[in-house]
Amino acid sequence: MNVKRFLKDWSLPLSMLMGASAYFLGRSLSLSPAVKGAILTGVGHVQPTLIFLMLTLTFCRVRLEDMRLRGWQWWLLAFQAGIATLLCVLHQTTEDAATRVFLQSTMLCFLCPTATAAAVVTAKLGGNIGSLTAYTLLINLTSAFLISAFVPLVNPTGGLTFWLSFWMIVRKVFPLLIFPLLLALIIRRISPTLLRWLTSIPDLPFYLWLVSLSLAIAVTTRILVHAEVTLLLCLLILTGSLVACIAQFATGRLVGRHYGEAVTAGQACGQKNTVLAIWVGYTFLDPLTSVAGGFYTIWHNVFNSWQLYKRNQPRK
Repeated sequence: MNVKRFLKDWSLPLSMLMGASAYFLGRSLSLSPAVKGAILTGVGHVQPTLIFLMLTLTFCRVRLEDMRLRGWQWWLLAFQAGIATLLCVLHQTTEDAATRVFLQSTMLCFLCPTATAAAVVTAKLGGNIGSLTAYTLLINLTSAFLISAFVPLVNPTGGLTFWLSFWMIVRKVFPLLIFPLLLALIIRRISPTLLRWLTSIPDLPFYLWLVSLSLAIAVTTRILVHAEVTLLLCLLILTGSLVACIAQFATGRLVGRHYGEAVTAGQACGQKNTVLAIWVGYTFLDPLTSVAGGFYTIWHNVFNSWQLYKRNQPRK
């Protein structure tokens, strides 16, 4: 067996397995609450740092003129906003608690914006980083607006106004998206030598993402293990998140194919910022909806693993 080929083909599943294993290993150890708290705090700092670095390295390959608006972006914005709005309306028509959590969870999977790491995977799959970055900015603004508009409807007891919700989401999302982009544009402008050095290792952003993914899966595993949810509701949320994942990847690729950017549009629509989804679930909706973000983390990374495996196979 070619070990190098095996690691290259199965890097994502191995990273996910390591993350889940790390959680269960840590859980089996007799660690004090203080140590466990320190580990969680450390992960909370390391994850955004890794994302910042890998986005900066990825954006160093993007020119400002490459970030053009394209037709598929508007179609996908309408699709995601439309499905989320429909689910919100359905939510308002039912009083059943389990159904409401299911609808909130599925709505969250459509409302959640494109993952910041999607640029790394898109580059690896040969997609257009520039148009994906433009869509990521658009969908983050759209998601912040829609989530803020829907929160008073689906969770009126939360006491959050539209503008407070909007500000909380923008403050959490945009610094980690805008600052790496600005830094990369500044480097491109003032130091071509530094730019060449930063881009001399083409797979470095991907390696950083593998580490970040492993940490994300460890956090996701912890959330799923500790979720106090009935088996039936867990299966409903699992099914809703899986259907949402399949629908968004399929729609993205279908719409993007008409514009010659099937891979880019598929990743833009299907690969989600599940860390944000989990946070939104805990902060704005029924806390049980955060489980949907955990499941979605698994689904979109399984699909990414398959895509990368297919792309790495030798052409016949």
